Amino acid sequence: MSESETVGTPAGEARITWHHAEGTARTVLAVSHGAGGGIEARDLAALAAALPERGVTVALVEQPWRVAGKKLAPAPKTLDAAWTALWPALRKPGLPVVAGGRSAGARVACRTARELGAHAVLALSFPLHPPGKPEKSRADELTGAGVPTLVIQGGRDPFGRPEEFPEGTEIVEVPHADHGFAVPKKAPIGQDEALMLIVEAAAEWLVGLPD
Repeated sequence: MSESETVGTPAGEARITWHHAEGTARTVLAVSHGAGGGIEARDLAALAAALPERGVTVALVEQPWRVAGKKLAPAPKTLDAAWTALWPALRKPGLPVVAGGRSAGARVACRTARELGAHAVLALSFPLHPPGKPEKSRADELTGAGVPTLVIQGGRDPFGRPEEFPEGTEIVEVPHADHGFAVPKKAPIGQDEALMLIVEAAAEWLVGLPD
């Protein structure tokens, strides 16, 4: 069962699409999209489809710029302000909220986790650096989250391959996957397998989080 609600933020109206857990929910996983796409991203859609039957309510969050139909994401401060304004709505179910997102959404979750009291952070395709520019690292955002953090990263992600991440990062590699978790047709792992790996890794990690 899913339902949507709009929430006012300093940057305009955002939208939350709720995919409610079947039976008793134990956690809310709130995940937002990146700068180049929306909540229809294959990884976000897979999580929303699979996790509710495992007791996790998934909240897919659309930032105001996407709701307004704009093509370019605003500055990080604006993204963070909108996410912060959404937080009370995400806490309404009265459950621990795991902040998450893919790419730019993962950065927002990391930057705001400590301030908002997030239970943990799920970072999908964390953009460790711009493609071809490893010297412009964003590792400080990831390591500064201040809460348990899981990174799920494509093995050939140009924004940061798994082996480039700081030592001690809890990370799951999706072999042969790019930044959008797409895998080549000739890869030894299929697209459905790649998405299942993401779902299973996230589910196992969520279950293992401390209460």
